[in-house]
Amino acid sequence: MRRIIQSIAAAVIATTMWCAPSFADDVSLLDGVTARAGDNPTVEAGKFKKDPPWVIGMSDFGVNANTWTVQVAHEAEAAAAKDKRIAKFILLDAGFDQKKQVADIEDLIAQKVDAIIVQPVTSTSADASIAKAVAAGIPVIVHTGRIESDAFTTEIQGGAEHFGKVMGDFLVKELGGKGNIWVLRGLAGHPEDTNRYNGLLQALKGTDVKIIAEEHGDWQYDKAKKLCETLYLNNPEVGGIWSSGADMTRACVDVFKQFGAKIPPITGEGNNGFFGQWIADGFKSISAEYSPAQGAAGIRAAVALLEGKELKKHYDYNPPGWDIEKVKKYYRDDLSANVWWPSELPEDKLKEFYAKK
Repeated sequence: MRRIIQSIAAAVIATTMWCAPSFADDVSLLDGVTARAGDNPTVEAGKFKKDPPWVIGMSDFGVNANTWTVQVAHEAEAAAAKDKRIAKFILLDAGFDQKKQVADIEDLIAQKVDAIIVQPVTSTSADASIAKAVAAGIPVIVHTGRIESDAFTTEIQGGAEHFGKVMGDFLVKELGGKGNIWVLRGLAGHPEDTNRYNGLLQALKGTDVKIIAEEHGDWQYDKAKKLCETLYLNNPEVGGIWSSGADMTRACVDVFKQFGAKIPPITGEGNNGFFGQWIADGFKSISAEYSPAQGAAGIRAAVALLEGKELKKHYDYNPPGWDIEKVKKYYRDDLSANVWWPSELPEDKLKEFYAKK
């Protein structure tokens, strides 16, 4: 998918219960994002300063991976459209193809864009191209997946290990430190999947909670539903389910309801459809936060660099898990299952993309 978003008059985006923080350097990235502690180099002020209008490019690992990645694209587009200094926003979709991502970044370099945002397909797929972009004087912002190289300019990383550990800690507590669980992982090979899983392993270390089944559901409802049906038919005696994504969680909940069985403790995240299930069915759960507004945060980081502001090289996004009371404050019965929270999309866009048909 390739989209070019022309600038429009700036408008205040009405965020649903959302407020991005102001850091000491007056750069607002995303609520819950902080500069990483420890060794964290500074991108000095003025290094990438450039007068507007600007052209910003984005290499997405796979826009249509699931409903969350679709919304990330919407959030990035909305943030770019909000800033009248951005003359053009170019969104290129790698479609999970490493070679395509390399070609996409090369294309953006050739177009002499002013900044590039990269969501890597794998931990190494974009390394050489990112280094080439920076060498050409183009700042590169990485998010939604870490890479092995440090050639990028700055990164905003959802703490994948933190995400996985929040959910793992919940299951350990619910099971009293012992019992059997199923594990539903995301897209095999994607750094976000690997690191979320590592967070789970951290939570299980030193406990008697055992993984008796582990499958990749690719963060997709349909694939996860088939997997959960198979797992249930093979052995329905499971103490809890660790699910790396809410679409997969919804699928497993539907499987247990389909068989008329009690829903075991199961982890989820900020998806409206999952929130509706949780509220209606009252099973035990926790919602790890992973806002699609990371797409907007990438735009803000690019703008800050082009304005000549000082940034740190590494930013982390490690918010606490949500309980049912917080979930009830965000759930929207008038919107479809496909919207994710928290969001920065204005109300008109939420209704355009996600109003129930």
